Amino acid sequence: MDTDLLNLFDCDETKLRLVLAETLSGADDGELFVEHAQAESLTFDNGRLKGGSFNTDQGFGLRAVAGEAVGYAHAGELSLSALSRAAEAVSAVTRGHGGSYAAAPQRTNRKLYGEENPIGSPTFEEKVKLLSEVDAYLRDKTDKVRQVTASIAASWQVVEILRADGHRVRDIRPMTRLNISVVAGEGDRQETGSFGIGGRIGFGDFLTEESWKNGADEALRQALVNLDAIDAPAGTMDVVLGNGWPGVMLHEAVGHGLEGDFNRKKTSAFAGRMGEMVAAPGVTIVDDGTIDLRRGSITVDDEGTPSGYNVLIENGRLVGYMQDRQNARLMGMKATGNGRRQGYSHQPMPRMTNTYMLGGDKTPEEIIASVTRGIYAVSFGGGQVDITSGKFVFGCTEAYMIEDGKIGAPVKGAMLIGNGPEAMKRISMVGNDMKLDTGIGNCGKGGQWVPVGVGQPHLRMDQVTVGGTRT
Repeated sequence: MDTDLLNLFDCDETKLRLVLAETLSGADDGELFVEHAQAESLTFDNGRLKGGSFNTDQGFGLRAVAGEAVGYAHAGELSLSALSRAAEAVSAVTRGHGGSYAAAPQRTNRKLYGEENPIGSPTFEEKVKLLSEVDAYLRDKTDKVRQVTASIAASWQVVEILRADGHRVRDIRPMTRLNISVVAGEGDRQETGSFGIGGRIGFGDFLTEESWKNGADEALRQALVNLDAIDAPAGTMDVVLGNGWPGVMLHEAVGHGLEGDFNRKKTSAFAGRMGEMVAAPGVTIVDDGTIDLRRGSITVDDEGTPSGYNVLIENGRLVGYMQDRQNARLMGMKATGNGRRQGYSHQPMPRMTNTYMLGGDKTPEEIIASVTRGIYAVSFGGGQVDITSGKFVFGCTEAYMIEDGKIGAPVKGAMLIGNGPEAMKRISMVGNDMKLDTGIGNCGKGGQWVPVGVGQPHLRMDQVTVGGTRT
């Protein structure tokens, strides 16, 4: 298809620019966001293809910002008439408002990923064959395997952003992902293990026989570990968090609280604390949308601002928030390239990209050896966070006891309970092995979902409340 989305309208670009200029006259900000998106997914469950979907969607969103007010309209029809109707509705917020339209940065980042559409390569038949091979491979491993679910997904998004200052930017965003889940059982007991991998890459870049077998082995290993797990203890104890995916707790317990809108509205536990110590010394947290091929990376955000490497907490001190253009302007700050939206029917808001903690100077072995009795949390599942208070609850999907500085028996049912800002101050050791997750993160906020990345090194957190089923 023609990736110049403005060409899909039934009028020329000059006319589109004229409508946009008239709509945003007197506005502080706004843009025309045009999108074409394709998505495909296949799910193989218990030896057969159980689900498949393919969808294509395209349309535009037109936004005008006047102070704290926002006018937004969208349509799935790329036509002058649809745009004119949207403009009439959107421009209502600018009437009587004497805004000065803010110019966008006239630069773009280097390209962080390719433009090739991953849907269709490999073919449908090849994908089904791969998923069936994953299923057969795991069932041949052990008779403890009771269920195998494997899925493969790809998407291709083309966005074009036109601003009233003349700035125009296009971004083409591929995405792929493989997920494997295994249920292992023995007698009446069943436990689950899972593994996923992906990014803004084609399947050919990571989906080799060696890679999917390693992923399948990891999912099975986790299921078998959990099959031998004992009930987790309850109480207050030291906790060691593993590197990589456990950064999802950082994302939820701290990351959301550092998004600009929550802080402007003073509903975040971090509001009004710029320059204060909000974490232990040695803790540095960044949001980085500029990493090649990563799931959370974006060349430009959905307002046309180049993504960036943004330091949020530096050596324990709060130094920055993640900002879209509206909240940055209202707070007297700079936009950081974090204005993101799920698609053309949604408004942009401050969102994370790849959020992670930088490494320290301790080895994982040193950190574990320092704990007399505690929990080693290797992987997390679901969790809940209250942005206003910072309180969180996270469930561990793989965890172990630590006894006298050594990793002991696996435990099940462990829940970490605490407060995000307070937990950051309880970090006493930071590992030298920072790792990003394998490319599986999705983040929900305000009814919108966007792909993200997380990461961290091994960490020791002192005296954390652990919810379990035994004392």
